[in-house]
Amino acid sequence: MHELPITQSIIRICCQEAEKRNIDKVKAIKLSVGEMAPVIPESIQYYYDIMTKGTRIEGAKLVITIIPIIIKCLDCNNEFNLNFSQYKCNVCSSKNILVTSGTELIIDDLELYM
Repeated sequence: MHELPITQSIIRICCQEAEKRNIDKVKAIKLSVGEMAPVIPESIQYYYDIMTKGTRIEGAKLVITIIPIIIKCLDCNNEFNLNFSQYKCNVCSSKNILVTSGTELIIDDLELYM
C-alpha cells in the first residue's frame, strides 16, 4: 500500500528534474530496488502507469533492476548473498552479520530526449 506515495515521489522527482533541464519528454527512468526494500516492484509499475498520464514522463519506460541482498560477516569480513535458509556467515558460521546491499530504492537515471 505504501507503493502509492513512493511512486508519487518518484514521479514528482523525475518531473522536477526534467523541468529543470527544460525537457518536455523523458525516454526512460531507471530504478534500483533492493530485494529487502519494503516495496513490491510490480505495484510501483502499476501506479506509475496510471499516475504518469498527462505528465512530462508519460510514455517513459520504467526500468526496475533488482539488487540482491549482500551480507558482510563482521567477524571474518566475508561478503556473500543472503541464503534465506540460514542467517549466518557461509565461511565462519558467525551470526554477527550486517546487510550491506539489498535495502535500497534509488532513482539511478533519467534518459531524456534532447
